[in-house]
Amino acid sequence: MRISFQSLKLLLLATAILLGLASMHTRSEAGDAKTAILAGGCFWCVESDFERVPGVIEAVSGFAGGTLVNPTYKQVVRGGTGHLEVVELTYDPTKVGFEQLLHVFFRSVDPTDAGGQFCDRGHSYTTAVFVSDTAEQAIAEAARAKAGADLGLAIVTPILDIGPFYPADDYHQNYYRQTKTVLTRFGPITKAKAYKRYREACGRDARVLELWGDAAPFAGDHS
Repeated sequence: MRISFQSLKLLLLATAILLGLASMHTRSEAGDAKTAILAGGCFWCVESDFERVPGVIEAVSGFAGGTLVNPTYKQVVRGGTGHLEVVELTYDPTKVGFEQLLHVFFRSVDPTDAGGQFCDRGHSYTTAVFVSDTAEQAIAEAARAKAGADLGLAIVTPILDIGPFYPADDYHQNYYRQTKTVLTRFGPITKAKAYKRYREACGRDARVLELWGDAAPFAGDHS
């Protein structure tokens, strides 16, 4: 049986996560799920990527970091609400830790870009890590420093105090695998196909591969 290079990368990712967890001195009891909120540009892409990480139970697209209560997608992308497109991850800490999630996160985005991500520009598309306490703050700072050292470049991704998370409407949830037909500039196609074309046209994987090379865990497997 032939194993693709991308499948091998994901296998190595899962192995690294398990090894990292084995080195921890304390572990949460099974079933005590935790959450993390990450902003990495288009939330369709972040959701698609992280639902493949072993230990992630659920990924929900939404908004965080702003002042407007229950913002809509149009309000956020228009600007002025202060919100970012984010994904709330629910994960099993006995299978994957916050440290491992952040290691993967930084290598799935362009953390050197303060103006947005890839073809999506503006504040709502910028990167961020949200933390709930001093322990997560320390983990996030270490992960950001490691990313900067590995790249040899300045990392602009901020670490922010967690606040209210507002889920996006159903239209945007699991967009990358929906079979509903939508009208696009390519004509009427399913959301899943529209997502693949958007991701390629936006240059997300090309830029991540340019930055991270073989360390990029997801890029190049969305054809």
